[in-house]
Amino acid sequence: MSLLEADLQHDTVDVDGVSLHAVRAGPIDGPLVVLLHGFPEFWYGWRGQIDPLVEAGYRVVAPDQRGYNRSDKPERLAAYNLDRLVDDVVALIDDAGREQATVVGHDWGAAVAWWLASTRPEPVERLVTINVPHPVVFRRFLTRDPRQTLRSWYMFYFQLPRLPEWGFSRNDFAMGVRTLRQTSRPGAFTDADLDRYREAWSHPGAVKGMLDWYRALFRTATERSVVLPIERPTLLIWGANDTALRQAMAEPSIDLCTDGRLRIIAEATHWVHHEETDRVNDLLLDFLDA
Repeated sequence: MSLLEADLQHDTVDVDGVSLHAVRAGPIDGPLVVLLHGFPEFWYGWRGQIDPLVEAGYRVVAPDQRGYNRSDKPERLAAYNLDRLVDDVVALIDDAGREQATVVGHDWGAAVAWWLASTRPEPVERLVTINVPHPVVFRRFLTRDPRQTLRSWYMFYFQLPRLPEWGFSRNDFAMGVRTLRQTSRPGAFTDADLDRYREAWSHPGAVKGMLDWYRALFRTATERSVVLPIERPTLLIWGANDTALRQAMAEPSIDLCTDGRLRIIAEATHWVHHEETDRVNDLLLDFLDA
């Protein structure tokens, strides 16, 4: 990230008693872009995107989503269902004094972004999702496609109590580091990057908070009905060499959008915005300027 971290503004937003840490950058009057990270990252996962967006004149908000890093970590599983996570994004947009924003999400952040556009589209000006299908498509593949069910084995493992937390945290978070390195191209995560991740994972309750997103997906009910098709302009970027999520889910997801476009990056993995930073940034800025 060429933008000096000293230039980033760190503050908090309260959402029904849950304090969210957020990083802000860029002109206060610039068009708003909200960047939603996934598992097991935090705001720093967007280090390659913040500076280009700021240089292009955008106001950027990159939160630590609830359960992660410096944000609060509620104990109850219901606090992590998709409706609550959507409430957080709406609160961030409201706190910025805006009625709408472009919402960009990767991994779990993309799932939240899809759900927001599907259930509460009013705050969404444009939608960008990276390497995660629409939740309706994912549920269908998870239950009906044995190949995707097999790839999602870790989601079932995460349903166990305490054992996943122990396994992820032991030996200085060796499992988390190994997962990032083994599922990405060499060099996508430097040693310095991984030190930042270890620091984020070390916050009390952080590992449980991160894993509770998966538990809530299986065990808590959402409250809002999905509205389809998605009518906001939508860009889905997909790294073809994703080991966890089948590319076969990408086209059905974009088919749920009235104004959707799909961009496949053949050489990339699930971590496409780390590996092909310039290409992703070009796609993102072209889409925002369209």
